[in-house]
Amino acid sequence: MCAQTRRDSTRVINEVEVTGSRAEAVVEGQTLSGKQMEALRNHSVADAIRYFAGVQIKDYGGVGGLKTVNIRSMGSNHLGVFYDGIQLGNAQNGVVDLGKYSMDNLEEITLYNGQKSSIFQPAKDFGASGTLYLRSRRPLFMEDERDNVKFTARGGSFGLKNISGLWEHKWSKKVTSSLSAEFTDATGKYDFRYKRVNQKGEVMWDTTATRNNGDIQAERVEAYVQGNIDEGLWNVKAYFYNSERGIPGAIVNNVWKHSQRQWDRNFFVQSHSQKAWMKGRLESQFNIKYAWDKMRYLNPDTTLRYVDNTFNQHEVYVSSATHFVVFDDLETCRRKGKFDVGVSADYQWNGLDGVLQGASFVSRHTMLLAGAATYEIWRMKMLASVMGSFVRDHMTDKTDECTPSVFLSMTPIKGNKDLELWAFYKRIFRMPTFNDLYYTDMGNKYLKPEYTTQYDIGLSWKHDWNHAMLRHLELRTEGYFNQVDNKIVAVPKGNSQYRWMMMNLGYVEILGVELQMKTRWQFSRDWSLDFGGNYTYQKAQDFSDPEDNDPEAGTWGGQIAYIPWHSASAMGTLSWAIKGNMGMNLNYSFIYTGERYHTSSNILANYEQPWYTHDLSLRYAVSLKKVRLSATLEVNNVFDQQYDVILNYPMPGRNYKGIVSCEF
Repeated sequence: MCAQTRRDSTRVINEVEVTGSRAEAVVEGQTLSGKQMEALRNHSVADAIRYFAGVQIKDYGGVGGLKTVNIRSMGSNHLGVFYDGIQLGNAQNGVVDLGKYSMDNLEEITLYNGQKSSIFQPAKDFGASGTLYLRSRRPLFMEDERDNVKFTARGGSFGLKNISGLWEHKWSKKVTSSLSAEFTDATGKYDFRYKRVNQKGEVMWDTTATRNNGDIQAERVEAYVQGNIDEGLWNVKAYFYNSERGIPGAIVNNVWKHSQRQWDRNFFVQSHSQKAWMKGRLESQFNIKYAWDKMRYLNPDTTLRYVDNTFNQHEVYVSSATHFVVFDDLETCRRKGKFDVGVSADYQWNGLDGVLQGASFVSRHTMLLAGAATYEIWRMKMLASVMGSFVRDHMTDKTDECTPSVFLSMTPIKGNKDLELWAFYKRIFRMPTFNDLYYTDMGNKYLKPEYTTQYDIGLSWKHDWNHAMLRHLELRTEGYFNQVDNKIVAVPKGNSQYRWMMMNLGYVEILGVELQMKTRWQFSRDWSLDFGGNYTYQKAQDFSDPEDNDPEAGTWGGQIAYIPWHSASAMGTLSWAIKGNMGMNLNYSFIYTGERYHTSSNILANYEQPWYTHDLSLRYAVSLKKVRLSATLEVNNVFDQQYDVILNYPMPGRNYKGIVSCEF
């Protein structure tokens, strides 16, 4: 049994029963929820997770611009993204576009390095170098409520118009549902300053221009039904997304405007069920999913190369997992401790149309088998797992791999859980994507999987005070060493710079340190402050080619592209409870990305300057009987810094957003 409160702090609901697994993660992840989630509600998911330590975002600019996520420099394809417990896939290029998922409909985001170190999960959860979990909002009701309705409207810079709605309904004591929809339209136009200097420091370009072809029009609809059964639960989720967007392109060769377009249509339906037997000692879960993705890319510019490609992806996924508590003496004599075992099996089929003439359809069958055991005694928890991966592509050789992981955590002080130590080791691989293997003029069907080996050690300390001004303090630090073998890279094919070949040439070593802090202050009955920050140091070196060691332009030992040595973020929310039915929040956030290079050749010509942004928002909320109203004014990039995340993709300067919301 646990008490839950509605996201609006002015309302409290009765105690409700939540049925879930007893198997908790051995090593905790980084989480955004509560006030932090509310402060970032108007950002994209990719923008929100920039406030996690160890995360790098490649942002190509604009409202609808592509944003890829990379953790600890291992590459975007090594991050598994899970939406309500089931992985989002993209067999074509391996990248999940987080811009398609609304923060309005999320209540928690959690990032785990290595994996979510829990025994009771699908085999897919063991199969990535890092995992990001998006948990959508669950319907919660007062005793006499049957419906919750929420409307939100946004408008702002770049011609932004956004409207979203949510309807939650309680069909019975055990069955609830939610239906959400969102519409976004924006021109994506913004002014920017374009300045370039040569290696002598002389200004070659310094002008202002308007970013064009960054428009987007998108619609999203999600439906969710959940229910409780005896010692279990079930849910079904359906998702649809449709968009048309311009691709603003890079500013090179004095070309300031591009005409490429992209259309996306995504649909999936997924179901999860879970049940416990034998007074909770035995648990099982079952997942099933079907997904269809259609993408059309158009380049009408015949001076480059006319392209009009359409790709259709299909995915079928089935998973089963079982968890059994062998013995549990933690609450009694503590002599044997607690020992759990788990087994999970996943099957996934992927198909893709439109890759090659003469071979217009490619498919992949993936079978994953995972076994895990946890042992907890005194103040120590241990998890060991092994996963077997069996992959069959109809055009390439079969791939069979067995990969292990070990996680350990402990609280060294008896009777005090404030201080925690942990460490883990994990080895895993990722298969080449369909684009890597089969794309015209680039694919290489003989590619081998890309492997990562991770070593991690960390400690955290947290404490709560009931009567002091400082109510909560949490400090966390981690050190890690990662190796990426058989890294898949693109190399020129022949003498043409327009034809490339994918090859296993890369080897990267990553050494890093992360520092995190969270605090909660209560200045008076009405005033409180939540503040936290992260700092990351990373040395990510490219050791792919020992012969490429020219000190003037070589890549051997160089920091890999776009990975800064130093990065940091901070976020704070100052809350003022004006009266019992009114409140105001002032939110501040800061992002810093240090110096880096846009290739592994760390020379002056490839140098990228540091950048930072400050964002502010002010939110006012009031409750009038059963109606909750809020208004928010947001200013992003307060000091109007001109910067690029990716070379020649200028980012917006100062911009504004206004949001009004009504919930009843």
